[in-house]
Amino acid sequence: MLSELSIKSTVAPAALLSLAALPPLKNGRVNAITIRRIARQRSSISNTFLQPFLAYTTKDAWTYTINTESTYDWKAEQWSVPINAVVSKLTKFGKQPVSLGLGVRYWADSPDSGPHGWGVRFVVTFLFPK
Repeated sequence: MLSELSIKSTVAPAALLSLAALPPLKNGRVNAITIRRIARQRSSISNTFLQPFLAYTTKDAWTYTINTESTYDWKAEQWSVPINAVVSKLTKFGKQPVSLGLGVRYWADSPDSGPHGWGVRFVVTFLFPK
């Protein structure tokens, strides 16, 4: 119940590193998230999120991306490490630019109770250029 949950603090710094001068774009993002909750059956959460990625875009607007969206749970001392490979294409719906992507995900590491094996990812991103 929401009435039983009280969030005391949240800290979420983030950083993005971009090396756009290199032919294939290399980027990454790091978030450190700490959420402390007070509830009868809930404990505090302390996670770090890492998202390094490598993307290459062709002249005809196809993008090939490989990334991970890894999370480390400092309380349980466990990693969740999905590896994603996505191919996307920039197109338009009428005048609206849209990126459509399809990819696969493999769980390289996860807790016993977490996801395992292979998965599929479908991505739709609406773009709003100025």
